[in-house]
Amino acid sequence: MTALPEIVDPLGSAIVVPTVTPADRSERGRVRSVGSAIVSWLIGLVVVLGTWQLFLWVFHINHFIGRGPLDVWRYVTTGSDAADARSRLYHASVTTLQDAFIGLIAGTVAAVVCAIVFNLRRTVEQTVMPIAMVLRSVPLVAMTPLIALVFGRGLMGVTVIAGIVTFFPTLVNVTLALRGAPQSSIDLCQAYGAGRVKTLFKVQLPSALPALFASLRIAAPLALIGALLAEWLATGRGLGYLMLQSETLSNYSQLWAATALVTAFSFILYTAISAVEKRVLARFGDPDNV
Repeated sequence: MTALPEIVDPLGSAIVVPTVTPADRSERGRVRSVGSAIVSWLIGLVVVLGTWQLFLWVFHINHFIGRGPLDVWRYVTTGSDAADARSRLYHASVTTLQDAFIGLIAGTVAAVVCAIVFNLRRTVEQTVMPIAMVLRSVPLVAMTPLIALVFGRGLMGVTVIAGIVTFFPTLVNVTLALRGAPQSSIDLCQAYGAGRVKTLFKVQLPSALPALFASLRIAAPLALIGALLAEWLATGRGLGYLMLQSETLSNYSQLWAATALVTAFSFILYTAISAVEKRVLARFGDPDNV
């Protein structure tokens, strides 16, 4: 145990001065970070709920159709059908999150691989990128029945649909980030005899991490939308189908509850990706971007 330093005052008495160790500073920093995150979550929750209720008031939505936050809360907690409602929402949420997560991972991996190929072979990029942009301009709603016909109405079809909305923003951002790596670092690697592949993994990919995570933050809610679209038009399961069924049966409490869950999942995914980004960039990325 480190002894505390002493300072003698003019009257001759010793004053013990406490020292702050780096571990103490780190612990205080973590506590402040967690506290800041909790406050941000609470503020975001209040803003979303307030905007939701304000929307119903401003546009005078009929109560038969419109449900506020308190109405949804009572529906899933104290309503006559609360237990069954929670069960339906839970199982549908698990299905939708699984579809969205698999689509997000598949689309991101495919986009990063294509971006690496584009970086190593510019002729491939010049040939494939215009075709990819043309395909991106086709509405996904129009492509969904064809995708379901080709890949089926199971997990593969949903993965393709959710992966498409993830693929394109990630491909464009990562491709530009790989091309925008610091030229001085690339020249240094080449001066030491590093090839294009080694330079890619040592310099370009680490410098592209901020762009990759920015793409993931954008793509995660889009993957949820893609999964919902597939469930609406192809699979007949998950939150997407539950929302469609709720509208058909005029079960608007369930419809608003499912919508609130989708919004919450989007916010949670965005926040989780941001948290992972900070840790990854602190270890592998540019400290200025953390």
